Amino acid sequence: MKRSRDMEKRSEINSAIEELSLLVIVKPGGNHETAHIPIKPFLSLCYMVLQVLDKIGPTMAVLRQDVHQNIKRLEMMHELNPSMNSNLVEILKSEASKGNARKRFSCSKAFLWLTRSLDFSSALLRALEIDPKKNMEQIVQETYDATLSPWHGWISSAAFRVAIKLVPDTQAFMDLLKERDESCDTLKDQMQILISLLVPFLEDVHCILKVYNLDRIKST
Repeated sequence: MKRSRDMEKRSEINSAIEELSLLVIVKPGGNHETAHIPIKPFLSLCYMVLQVLDKIGPTMAVLRQDVHQNIKRLEMMHELNPSMNSNLVEILKSEASKGNARKRFSCSKAFLWLTRSLDFSSALLRALEIDPKKNMEQIVQETYDATLSPWHGWISSAAFRVAIKLVPDTQAFMDLLKERDESCDTLKDQMQILISLLVPFLEDVHCILKVYNLDRIKST
């Protein structure tokens, strides 16, 4: 998926804010079963997550690989029929009706794990915004424990425990997230905006995952 040159010049935080501003979940009558989640803005947002994970370093290598593979799976589905596969909820509905939603390489599972990666990213940024001086290793560990660990198998959990020592210090990570000449206060303001958009979006997504009985799936 190609992104504009302007997006490349902006920080991941500002780019994610822009993508979320386009990512409106339409729920006719408040019904999550008939909701509409546009696939392209969602995948663009997930690409922003990849860039944030890259800045954390080798600790996130396993998660980064999973995110990338799941993005590609949904991109391939969209490219097969862009007009029919433009709504993620319709893809979930189609796989559920065919009994394919829980299969290993389903788009439903790809969407689920991308959502959980967004949960991780949201919680990580929230922790940094609250206390930017807190130890980065502790932040990543606590965020992982709260968002991804309950769903990971022992292989992923073990890989994470080995790599946790490789995270950058907090200030170095914050500097990587900033635009050139951007102050820490400005970065914190941008993080607050992103979190304020991301949290309600993810709440709606989790409601949709529950409708299709995907919310309790664990990795094998």
